[in-house]
Amino acid sequence: MKKQLPPGQFETDKWPILHEGDVYEFDEKTWTFRLFGEVKKEVILPYEQVMKLPKTISSIDMHCVTTWSKFDTTFEGIAFREFLRLVELEPDVKYVKIYGYLNKNPLGYSANLPLEALMGDDALFVYRWKDAQNDWQDISPKHGYPLRFIPPASFYLWKGAKWATGICFMKKDEPGYWEQRGYSMTANPFKEERFASPSEWLRSFF
Repeated sequence: MKKQLPPGQFETDKWPILHEGDVYEFDEKTWTFRLFGEVKKEVILPYEQVMKLPKTISSIDMHCVTTWSKFDTTFEGIAFREFLRLVELEPDVKYVKIYGYLNKNPLGYSANLPLEALMGDDALFVYRWKDAQNDWQDISPKHGYPLRFIPPASFYLWKGAKWATGICFMKKDEPGYWEQRGYSMTANPFKEERFASPSEWLRSFF
């Protein structure tokens, strides 16, 4: 069955590279992954401990707000739900922010997402990939090495984070990096939710 291409998108076999700021230079000695926010106890994981978590392999379609879509890229990574098992949430947590490096700041980039949408195999912190043209290989530094969050295909790709550094658990939705700059809080490519309406943008701050 032919995949559905979201409105305003074109299909590509390539995996284009787009990002804000400098490419992060990985240093295993200093890299950590933080679970914080509305949790009973904050958790900070070193790289070695993160890589010991259970692994998931899943094919995920990617839809970029810059109008390209890439179908059937297979990723190996750590499912979001594996990190969720490491913390005890406060009551009524319904949202998260996924954080990543931006210009050497480990919390410089963020993207907001609803918690309930991230429980499947298609919400992955990835480190390896393959497709019809490429065998298994580590993601490159420009693609987000050592760990990049790939969101489900029901979100534009900016809802992921290159050089991922943590998850903040929240009771109320808050805008992330691009949302603060006028992009949609919900970002459904099949509804072409690229930019926030004026009312949506105002609600995100009040």
